[in-house]
Amino acid sequence: MNLPLSYKDSGVDIDAGDALIERIKPFARKTLRNGVLAGIGGFGALFEVPKNYSEPVLVSGTDGVGTKLKLAFEWNIHNTVGIDLVAMSVNDVLVQGAEPLFFLDYFACGSLDVDTAAQVIEGIAKGCELSGCALIGGETAEMPGMYPKGEYDLAGFAVGVVEKSKILDGKNIQPGDVVLGLTSSGVHSNGFSLIRKLLERSAGSMPQTLDGLPYKEALMAPTRLYVKPVLEALKKHPIKGLAHITGGGLIENIPRILPSEMGVQLVRKNWPQTELFNWAQKTAGIDDFEMNRTFNNGIGMVVIIAEQQAQACIATLKSLGESVHAIGEVIALKSPTPDAKEDSAVRVFIS
Repeated sequence: MNLPLSYKDSGVDIDAGDALIERIKPFARKTLRNGVLAGIGGFGALFEVPKNYSEPVLVSGTDGVGTKLKLAFEWNIHNTVGIDLVAMSVNDVLVQGAEPLFFLDYFACGSLDVDTAAQVIEGIAKGCELSGCALIGGETAEMPGMYPKGEYDLAGFAVGVVEKSKILDGKNIQPGDVVLGLTSSGVHSNGFSLIRKLLERSAGSMPQTLDGLPYKEALMAPTRLYVKPVLEALKKHPIKGLAHITGGGLIENIPRILPSEMGVQLVRKNWPQTELFNWAQKTAGIDDFEMNRTFNNGIGMVVIIAEQQAQACIATLKSLGESVHAIGEVIALKSPTPDAKEDSAVRVFIS
C-alpha cells in the first residue's frame, strides 16, 4: 500500500518517449526548408512566411488516416500510414493553389512501442519530404487504457501559403472546360470501413495479387502526393480548379469547386479500371454510382482547365510523372433549383 508508485508504473514511460524523439530527429532534419526558425524539441515550432509573397494567405488543413489503421495493426505494416497522414492534409491545402509549408503530427497510443512509432513517424517525414514541407513539430501521447495493446491513432495538421490573387476558388469555371483526372495509387485513405468488410467476405477467396502487387501491399499503398507536379503545372497553366478526391469520391468532391449552376459530365471509359477497384465493386455488389461516391475509383485529383489549355497541361503533368486522363467536361445544369445546387448527386453525371 505504501510502496512508491512512479509514472512508469502507471503505464507511461517517459524514457521511451525521449528515445523516440531522438530516433525521429534525423527524419525531421531531412524535411527542413527555408522558413523554419525552430522545430522539434521546443514548446512551439516557429516558421517565417516566405518573403517572396506580396499578399500571403495562409491555408490550413487537418485530417487522419481512418480505419486503414486497423489493417496496419492486423498486418503489421506501419511504414506507409505516415505518408497517408501527410497526403490527406497537404493535398487538401494544395487545391486552394497553396504551397504546403509545414506539418505537425499527433501520435496517440496506450503503450509506446518505440520501433512501431518510429516507423510511422519516418513515413510522416517521408511524406513531408516528398511534398516539400517541413516536419517541425508534433505530439506523442501515451495514454494507458485509452487504446488496445498494439494500436494507435494518428492526426495531422498542415499549413500552406498562396498569393491572395492566385487563390483557386473555382469562380472562373465555365461550361466546356475540361476535367482532367490524375490517377490514384489505390484506395488512398477513404473507404476502408467497407474494404475491411470486403476482406471478411473474401476470406479464403482473396486474389493473391491486385495490379501486380500482393493484395496487402496494394491495399496499404499510401495516398499519392500530388503537391510538386501540380504546383509546377500551376506555374505554367491557367488551372481554374482542383479537387482532392477523398471521402465521397468523385460524386461529392468535384461539386465543391463548381459554381452552383454547373455540373460535370464524366466518361467512365476515359480512365482505367484497376484490378483493385474491380475486386471491390464485384465483392461489394454495388453499382457505379455507389462506387463513385465511396472510393476515388482510380482518380485521386481532378484538375479543371479551359479546353484550349488542356493538352499542354496534360503534357506538363505527364512529364512530371503523373498519369493523366481527360475524363469529362463541365456542363451547365439544365434546370438548376436551389435544392439541386446543393445536391452533389445531381451535379456529377457519369456515362
